[in-house]
Order: sequence, then structure tokens, then C-alpha cells
Amino acid sequence: MSVKKYDGKHLTTTQRIKIEKGLMDGDSFASIARNMGKHPSTVAKEVKKYRHFPKRENQDKQLQCAFYKACQVHFLCDKNDCIRPCKLCFDTPGFERKCSLICPDYKEKICPKIHKAPYVCNGCSKFKRCDLQHALYSAQQADASAHELLVSCRDGINQSAADIAILDDLISPLLKQGQSLAHIYAHHGHEIPCSRRTLYNYIDKGVFTARNIDLRRRVRYKCKERKKGTRISLSAREFRIGRTYDDFSSLMRNHPASSVVEMDTLEGGRGNSKQAFLTMFFRNCSLMLIFVLAEKTQECIIEVFDILSHKLGVQTFQELFPVILTDNGTEFQFPERLECDKNGETRTRIFYCNPNSSWQKGMIEKNHEYIRYVIPKGQSLDPYNQKDATLLMNHINSEARDSLNGCTPFRLSLMLLSNKLHKLLKLVEIPPDDVTLQPPLLR
Repeated sequence: MSVKKYDGKHLTTTQRIKIEKGLMDGDSFASIARNMGKHPSTVAKEVKKYRHFPKRENQDKQLQCAFYKACQVHFLCDKNDCIRPCKLCFDTPGFERKCSLICPDYKEKICPKIHKAPYVCNGCSKFKRCDLQHALYSAQQADASAHELLVSCRDGINQSAADIAILDDLISPLLKQGQSLAHIYAHHGHEIPCSRRTLYNYIDKGVFTARNIDLRRRVRYKCKERKKGTRISLSAREFRIGRTYDDFSSLMRNHPASSVVEMDTLEGGRGNSKQAFLTMFFRNCSLMLIFVLAEKTQECIIEVFDILSHKLGVQTFQELFPVILTDNGTEFQFPERLECDKNGETRTRIFYCNPNSSWQKGMIEKNHEYIRYVIPKGQSLDPYNQKDATLLMNHINSEARDSLNGCTPFRLSLMLLSNKLHKLLKLVEIPPDDVTLQPPLLR
């Protein structure tokens, strides 16, 4: 004998409409439940829980007491010689006093259908001429009440004061250091007894010392001056021949396993900064490199490439940087010299995004946000040296990422990249609780 299985999900609006229709048609709970694929007790509980009691049309009319037939109450009035049961006097036309006002045992009569199945008056043939208190089931009202209950039961703080204090001591200092909740969860998830979404709610309600302003994603950087698109003159377009984004896409289709490094430069405040940062981003592990440039020129970029290829060796450089994707900035418009060292040996291949299409190297553009957490946009880069840049990129590469399943770019790079790069650039991992992505890092 097969047993029908019933799902335990919340009732939908459609199912509640079926319940209301079934009640109007006089169907039993078992019949309604079969049509819905639910257990009869589910339907019964739904009707009892979300039925409502509308006001009677004639509120002034006194309803007969529930104990009227067996009532033997005497002497409620001030007539000492009256021996009749009070219910007979109160039924006399014109008598001003009522049972409901004077009798302490008065109880309004209720329809027996409300106390047993179907618990409501839907579909009752006597509904229109009945003066008793009605109970009705409305699919619309039941759905609204259920939704309100579902929201309200999840509202509030489901933690004791002591637990909140412990969470605050753990989370607030790390958030104030500029760490993300993703990074905090990656290293302290076993100590946190609630979900990340719940923590966002607690912060939004002001439960913790940390506030919304300490969540860097809640703060948007406003740029007073929009960056103008890169302009490429007719005479300068030759550097793109054979190196366009279409050529890059074709190469990746034919060699999908090729490692790609995105490259860009970062400027300080316009007109108040001579130095710039050269940034490189490894797509396979999200590791970012930062180099301080004396000036944002072709010569400074080539110098960085020459130093890296010389100290790493051309073969290691080829393994680390087989394909580089960058924009059309003037500092990158000498591809032959970037692709080859001083001796003419090929060390990499350079490709260029389409003009005004920075989204084609969107990973490094997005990763620049980490730099801006420490060095806000508009601030000069002149005070910083390569030691500061190394400290900054070590903190950035030590933050756990959701995109890496809670791993850090540094740890992943140890498995995917040659460790010669780590030794040369002094790449180290910062302890999880010491990671700081706030301006005080470089002060």
C-alpha cells in the first residue's frame, strides 16, 4: 500500500484560494487536502489560525446568552418580591436592563460550527439570517497575515546580550581595520554563530560598535571630475595591429589554458602627483602586484619590465607573464619594447582593450578598489615608495575572497606561480587579524 507524501513548505496564495473555495462549496478538510496535495491537519490548522471574526451588522442587538435555556438566576433586580427567573423579566418588551449589562454569568452565544470543523461560517446556508458572531476564512487576508508573521518572526535580535558582546569584540575591530565580512568569515567562521546576512542586519540596526560607514561597500567614492576616455591618434594606431582585443579573444579560444595578466596604471590627484602606480593582476589567482613609477611614461614601464625579466630570468618571466592585456594609454604604446628585452628576446605578448572599454580588463579595475580603501582617490601618490607599495599589496593579497572560496590570493599564488616572484618582490602573507585596508596602514 503506497502512502502519499506531503511536502512541508508554506502554503501559497493559490493553495489558500483553493481552501477558501472548498469551504464555500462545503467540502471536508480531507477533500480539500487531497486537491492540494497536503495533509488534512495542515488545512485544519490553516483555517483555525488565520480565520477572522468580523463585526456583527447590528451591534446594538443583544444576543441570547449561551446559558439561557438552563439559566435559573434570580434577584438581579431591586424588586424584593419578584420570584420569576431574571431571564423572563429581561425578555419583557420595553424592559431597559439587559443580561449582558447586569448578569455576571452572561456569555454571548457562539455558533457551534466555530468550535468544530470547519471552524468557519464559509458556505453556511444560514449565514445571511444568522445574528450570531461569525468566523470567516479569506485567502487574501490569510496570505497577508502569514507573510506578516513570517517577516516578524525573523525580526529582532536572536542572541543573548553576552553573545552580542562577544561578537562585537571580535567583528567590530576587524571591520574598522577595513576588512570585509568575507575575510572575517573565512578565518573566524567557526566562532560566529549566525549567518553573514544576519551580521549585516545587526550592523544596520546599530547592535555593534561598527556602523554601516565601516562597511566599505556601503561607502561610494564620488569623483568630482569624470575621467575622459582614451584618445588614440591616427598616427599612433599602428601599435594595435595584431594586438587588438579581437586578436586576444582569438588567442584565448585557441589556447584556453594560457595565463593572462591584466595591466594598468593608477594616478594620484590630477595635477598634484608626479608618481604613479603600475599594477598587474593575475587572473588565475587574483594576485595583484604594485610598482611605484617615478613618472607615468613609457620609459618607466619598460624599466620595470627589464628589471623583472633580468632578475627572474627570461624563461621565468615568460612563464609568469605569457599574455598581458592592457589599455591604450600612451605609456603602453611601445609594444615591441615591452614584448622583448634589450637583447631582442621575446618575453611576453601584449594585447590592447578596445578604446573606452575598460570592462574588458574589469578584474584589475575592480581590484583597484582595494588600493583606494587605503589611498583615497584624489590623494597624491608622491609620498609613497616601493616599500609602501609592497606593504599595501601584501595586505591586499592576504584578504580572503568569496570568489576564491575563502582562500587568499597569496596562498593560491604559491600553488600556481613560480615562488621566485614572491622572493624577488618580498611577497608575504599578513596574519588574518592584522590585515588592514584603511588609510592608517601607510601613515
